[in-house]
Amino acid sequence: MKSSRILLALFAIIFSVLTNFAQQDTISSKNDSLNIVRLENYNQKLLQIEKQRIADSLKKTELEAEISKLKTTDNLKKEELQAQLTALSEKETKRIESKKAQIDSLKKTTKGFPVIGFFNDTLFVIYSKLGSFSPKERASFISRKIDNLGDNYDFNSNSLKVVDSENISDIVFGENIIMSVTETDALWNDTSIEKLAENYRIKINNTVIKYKEETSYSTLAKKIGLALLVILVIVFLLIYISKFFRWSALKILKQEDKRIKGIKLKDYTLYDAKRQVNALLILNKILKWFVILLAAYITLPILFGIFPWTEHFADTLFGYILNPIKYMLVSFWNYLPNLITIIVIIIVFRYILKGIHFLKDEIAKENLKIDGFYPDWAAPTYQIIRILVVAFMFVILFPYLPGSDSPVFQGVSVFLGFLFTFGSAGSLSNIIAGLVLTYMRLFTIGDRVKIGEVTGDVIERSSLVTRVRTNKNEIISIPNSTVMNSHTINYSSDAPAKGLIIHTTVTIGYDVPWKDMYATLIDAALRTELVLKEPQPFVLQTSLEDFYVAYQINAYVREANKQAKIYSDLHQNIQDVCNERGIEILSPHYRAARDGNATTIPSDYLPKDYEAPSFNVKTKK
Repeated sequence: MKSSRILLALFAIIFSVLTNFAQQDTISSKNDSLNIVRLENYNQKLLQIEKQRIADSLKKTELEAEISKLKTTDNLKKEELQAQLTALSEKETKRIESKKAQIDSLKKTTKGFPVIGFFNDTLFVIYSKLGSFSPKERASFISRKIDNLGDNYDFNSNSLKVVDSENISDIVFGENIIMSVTETDALWNDTSIEKLAENYRIKINNTVIKYKEETSYSTLAKKIGLALLVILVIVFLLIYISKFFRWSALKILKQEDKRIKGIKLKDYTLYDAKRQVNALLILNKILKWFVILLAAYITLPILFGIFPWTEHFADTLFGYILNPIKYMLVSFWNYLPNLITIIVIIIVFRYILKGIHFLKDEIAKENLKIDGFYPDWAAPTYQIIRILVVAFMFVILFPYLPGSDSPVFQGVSVFLGFLFTFGSAGSLSNIIAGLVLTYMRLFTIGDRVKIGEVTGDVIERSSLVTRVRTNKNEIISIPNSTVMNSHTINYSSDAPAKGLIIHTTVTIGYDVPWKDMYATLIDAALRTELVLKEPQPFVLQTSLEDFYVAYQINAYVREANKQAKIYSDLHQNIQDVCNERGIEILSPHYRAARDGNATTIPSDYLPKDYEAPSFNVKTKK
């Protein structure tokens, strides 16, 4: 099973390589079509130039014949004919220069058709047509001619010759012309006809000699043996790789609850021993297949490199790894100046922020005082400045980021900004409200406040919410935007210096003199713990109702956070003092006429001989 899997993996790699070459062939065929169109247009122009060249050549031959027939005394006629020859020579020079200029412009966009050797290697490239043969047909024809040379047992290093004629050089083998080199071919290669023909002769000769050497029986036998040796080595290597990873898996299993005891973060078990073993086994399996595939990937180019027909496959396979690595290294090297610029900018802004942070600490500690700027403004102001500085730094860095000029990068940046803006609209309003509340200084941590209908102590003030603990130990989170839109009462802001006035109302009937009631309520307030003696409590009559008078006792306290306890003690003391002084607190009202009803005052406050009066009934005669 293991060996079959390995073979399947090898076949998959080979299939992917062959598929890739098939795709490359498809792309190449499309490019060939474009090249044919470009070269065809050029060759139409070249045909007109060639017709003119032939006409000029015939004319030149006629003029040279006429000059040779003239007598030596006919100088005027000879000069006239010589001038015509010079004009034709100049015209020929201009023709060649024009032709060269057209070829140079065509080189930028046009690719020629390769002449293929025995091992699918490109010997040279054909750009121009010859007679009725297009460049593609010429390249194919020359490739077949060269292929036939490989089967000729009489071929040797001196078999190929170059035969020169007017504006053309032929490379011949015996009486067979292998190819012809024209003036246009020479212009495409920026050389002369003779030099180009000799160059092509040497390349054809060398490739035929190499083919004969590589395809000899002795050479093939050696290479087949070497290929079998490589296959044998890789098979043994894969077997031992599999054994090694099986051994490592067993070692991992044996270390459970020994060296492998799990991963803990303080008291939390992130991975127990069993889970950690399973994770290590998965990692072991991944490494195993990575090593197997890597070994197979390295072996294939070695096998391909043994035989000349597949030698170029090795370069392609290694190129799949080496080309990306080379591209990354070159890209990193080219990006290095921008990277250094980014590092310098970040360091400069880092020290700027450190300086601003130092000023923030000095203001917060009140070592540095600025008129109209409170110490508790230091932290939020620093955060605002910090955001602005970081944003400004990003604006400066943006052009130096890799891909910043890419439309995709810019589109993603705009899209993320759009999502952030619309997705955090509510949060931004709370953040802005939190900043406004900071600078309004409505309250601080620990203040007793009333926000809307919520009363309690402020325990946290963040950029988004304000948290309040009520008297019942309930923690209520209020969004800062709600705080801004509600009225806020701060009980603690002036309490330490000026005192907070607590107040409660008692309704007493008109039968009790108001002076007695004033004294009673003030005495009850003074008995209450945490109520200040100075300033002295005072009483206000808030209303005169049909059946009673509303008396409001006001007293000064400093502990605003203990209002509930103070109010409870004050109400107890009001009841006690009223009972001591014989003042009944009736609700909602009563009539002054009393006949046979016991008093509402508790018995503890009544005389020991107290008896409820009896009912008196009077009759009228």
